[in-house]
Amino acid sequence: MSHSAPKFNYQPALPIPNGKTCMWLFLSTEIMFFAGLIGTYIVLRFGAIAWPLPHDVHLSEPIGAFNTFVLICSSVSIVLALEASKRNRASEAKGWMLVTLLLGCVFLGVKAYEYQAKFAHGLFPWKPRGLVYEKADIHYASAVRQRLLELKTSIDASLAQERAKSQDATGSEPNQDAIDRYVARLAVVDDVATRLLEPAERMVRDEPDSPQGIELILKMAYEIYPPQYGTAGAAHVAALNGLEALPIELVAYMEVQSSHGEGHAHGLNDEHPWLRLPIMIPGGSLWTSTYFLLTGFHAIHVLVGLIVFAIMLTMTLGSAASGFIENVGLYWHFVDLVWIFLFPLLYLF
Repeated sequence: MSHSAPKFNYQPALPIPNGKTCMWLFLSTEIMFFAGLIGTYIVLRFGAIAWPLPHDVHLSEPIGAFNTFVLICSSVSIVLALEASKRNRASEAKGWMLVTLLLGCVFLGVKAYEYQAKFAHGLFPWKPRGLVYEKADIHYASAVRQRLLELKTSIDASLAQERAKSQDATGSEPNQDAIDRYVARLAVVDDVATRLLEPAERMVRDEPDSPQGIELILKMAYEIYPPQYGTAGAAHVAALNGLEALPIELVAYMEVQSSHGEGHAHGLNDEHPWLRLPIMIPGGSLWTSTYFLLTGFHAIHVLVGLIVFAIMLTMTLGSAASGFIENVGLYWHFVDLVWIFLFPLLYLF
């Protein structure tokens, strides 16, 4: 009695589809890319002498937590889309895919709102639009002087143009409200120059080795953009500016500002948004560079995922498309996982 040889299913490659293999290879390169970025951020963050608190740079932990929740929900919805596709429920799969797309759009919308809050306060990753200086030195004072001169020139020109309307050939009347507004702005510019800037510049010029000049520049910087880090950061601020310790009145001012609770304390830039004077945030320049680099690259990956989701909504998402949905889902889970790391690093530490 002859026995036939057992049959074996020979697998010439990995027991997974080629598409999934390519996706895992792609994700491995993305993992190395973000690992480098996040690792560099950790080294810079915990090696910095000073680092701004979230409210100093207009970061909101509740908003960041909400965005994290939105992205996690989008990972759940794409899993549900995959399961519906495997059961050949194309319309249900398309519905969950639409939910994933909408949740991703919400994430980007919230991130755009966060970016707008930073841009409105001069937090850019580059100059000349970026207003951040890390030290209260003569360079910071010169930047404030330059901005005040630009404002005074612009306001004087606008005021003269408005007053000249009465002599215009058209006979149009000047706008008294506009004139009053320009006069009020000139008063604010002159007050900052005479009360804050000129005494600091005079002290630095007359007594360059005296710490009082730096102290006066610090006082000006705090009135323009009040600190929110309290007395815990006083030693770091003093070290950055070459002082043994901050004067008692500045420490008391920091205590008052930090007692406001959550939220950035209002300074001259908040009371008069048109001023846009340079601001001093210890560690602020490094923070803006790393924050926009990390969140910007992550946002690009989210946008790519949303484009793919939009394309998939034009397809029939039956069982034949389940492999494609699974591969896209792997990419989206990776995007979600990266944000799980970014959220605590950027918002909580």
